[in-house]
Amino acid sequence: MLKQHFSSINGRKIRIAIVGCGRISKNHFGSIEKHAADLELAAICDTDPAVLQAHAAQYQVPAYATMQEMLQKEQLDLVALCTPSGLHPEQAVLAARHGVHVMSEKPMATRWADGVRMVKACDEAGVRLFVVKQNRMNTTLQLLKRAVDEKRFGKIHMVHLNVFWTRPQSYYDQGNGWRGTWEFDGGAFMNQASHYVDLLDWLIGPVAKVQAMTSTTRHIEAEDTGVLNVQWRNGALGSMSVTMLTYPQKLEGSITILGETGSARVGGVAVNDIQLWQFAESKDYDADIAQANYQTTSVYGFGHPLYYKNVVDVLRGTAEPLTDGREGLKSLELLIAAYLAARDGKTVSLPLECC
Repeated sequence: MLKQHFSSINGRKIRIAIVGCGRISKNHFGSIEKHAADLELAAICDTDPAVLQAHAAQYQVPAYATMQEMLQKEQLDLVALCTPSGLHPEQAVLAARHGVHVMSEKPMATRWADGVRMVKACDEAGVRLFVVKQNRMNTTLQLLKRAVDEKRFGKIHMVHLNVFWTRPQSYYDQGNGWRGTWEFDGGAFMNQASHYVDLLDWLIGPVAKVQAMTSTTRHIEAEDTGVLNVQWRNGALGSMSVTMLTYPQKLEGSITILGETGSARVGGVAVNDIQLWQFAESKDYDADIAQANYQTTSVYGFGHPLYYKNVVDVLRGTAEPLTDGREGLKSLELLIAAYLAARDGKTVSLPLECC
C-alpha cells in the first residue's frame, strides 16, 4: 500500500473533543491538560445529561448529546472515543466523513469486520486513526521490549501472562447495562485484559495458532474467566490466564518470558514491577531496573500522557504513530481468534483473513 500524505497541523493548537465522559475519560482530560501548549479541549459529548452537564461545568466547553451535532457545529481536528467499544466503529466512520482524525480507546471494535471498516474509512477520508495502547509506554515494558528487540533472550521458549483482577457484579451493572455484553464490550479478554493480549504480538511477534476456553460466573453475556494457549510463528509456546473473580482484590497483572539466554518477569498489579531479570550477558541499562519499577493503584498505568505526546507529534508532522489502526487490528485479530477457538473448541490459525 502506498504511504498516505497527511497535512500537518502547525501554527496553532490542535482542537480535540472527548466523546464519552465515563471511567476512562479522566485519563484523556488529564493528558490534554498536560499538553495544553499543543492541545485545546474544544468540545465534549455524552448521552447522559447529568454527566454531560457536570463535565461542561468543569471544563467550560461546548457540550453535545450527539456526536453528529458536535461535528457539524465545531471545527475539530481530532476526536477521542472513550465510549463503549461496540460504538467505536460507527463513531470513527462518522468522524472520518467529517475529515476529523480519530483516537480510539481499546479495543478499537468488538468485531473483526468493524475494525477493518474503521481502518478503511479513515484511509478513504485521509485522516489518521490512532488506537490507544498506553501500557506499551510503561517504563517496565519499555525495558522488556528493548531486551526482546536486542535478542537478549536468544530463542524464546515459553511465555506466560496472568491477569488476576476482580470486578464485582456492581461494576458490570453500571453504565446502562452495556458492560459485559458481546455487542458493546466483550469479556475479560477483550476489555480488562486487552492490553495484555496486545503484548502477545507486540513483544513476541506474530501468532500462528490459538486455543482457548472461557467461563462466566457474573451475570453477564461474555466471559469473566478464560485461558489461552498460543503458538507463535517463531516457534515459541505460551499461555495466558485471565479472571475477574480474584478474592478479595486485584492480585497481579504479569508477563514471564523464558529463553535460552535470558529469563524475565514483570509483575505487580499491572506489570509495574520487574521481579526477575537474568541474562547471559549484562547491559548498561540493567542498572535501571529499580528505577523503572513504580507504584500504582490504577491498572491503567501512567502511559496516556506519553501516548498523547506521540499523537501530537504525528499531527504536527514530526513523528510516525506508535499504534495506528493497522497496529490496533493485530490485537483485535488475536481477541477474535480466541473467542472463535473457545466457541468452537478448535485451534484457530492466524491470520483470520489472507490476501
